[in-house]
Amino acid sequence: MKYGICNLSIVPMRFEASDKSELVSQVLYGEFFKIVESRKKWSKIRLSYDKYEGWIDNKQFLEVSEEDYKSLEKEIPLLSQDMVDFVANENDQLLSICIGSTLNTLSHLSHSFEGTSSREQKTKDSFIETALLFLNTPYLWGGRTPFGIDCSGFTQMVYKLNGHSLLRDASQQSNQGEPLSFIEESEPGDLAFFDNAEGDIIHVGIIMKDNYIIHAHGKVRIDRLDHTGIFNYETKSHTHKLRVIKRIV
Repeated sequence: MKYGICNLSIVPMRFEASDKSELVSQVLYGEFFKIVESRKKWSKIRLSYDKYEGWIDNKQFLEVSEEDYKSLEKEIPLLSQDMVDFVANENDQLLSICIGSTLNTLSHLSHSFEGTSSREQKTKDSFIETALLFLNTPYLWGGRTPFGIDCSGFTQMVYKLNGHSLLRDASQQSNQGEPLSFIEESEPGDLAFFDNAEGDIIHVGIIMKDNYIIHAHGKVRIDRLDHTGIFNYETKSHTHKLRVIKRIV
């Protein structure tokens, strides 16, 4: 088994080993992973953080030893907290990174960082404040950054920045936590999940106070939430059908 670290700011993770393949997620600076399959130009990886799998370009990561990987797995993630920041290499060249980048790997990459970071596990009171940082971020299928994010990438990153773990996809996240019977039982920071006509979970958002929800749909936006689902005040219609509310924290 081989191991690697993302040494660039944002690396695309694809469904197949091709630049033309669907973007399924993104690997952020400092995230580390197992290499489960190697090809000449591509590697299939499994992220340590959420065990998500996909293909990345061999030119876009740095291999590390099994010893280094296991050492990193034991550490609590140290995450950058500013929307955009920089690390410097040994030649003082700057590399931009985005919020939620993993800084435990700095020494392995011979990089330095002087910005704001945290490994604190925060209470649910902080979730909405973090979520609002992403307001108006454009929707991007597979995205996990303030330059483009999808619905489950948004919820995952908000939880991650507050020291709590979520899986990558909405359908996976819907299997975490405890279900609530009514919206009235929910608290800001709980998750609401939405399904399609076939009953598949296709969307997730973060509940706010007073029956509002913040979610990624076209962009990260705030809408009303009721027993039917999400009500878009601009179109005067429901855009998503409520399936379940979950308390993760």
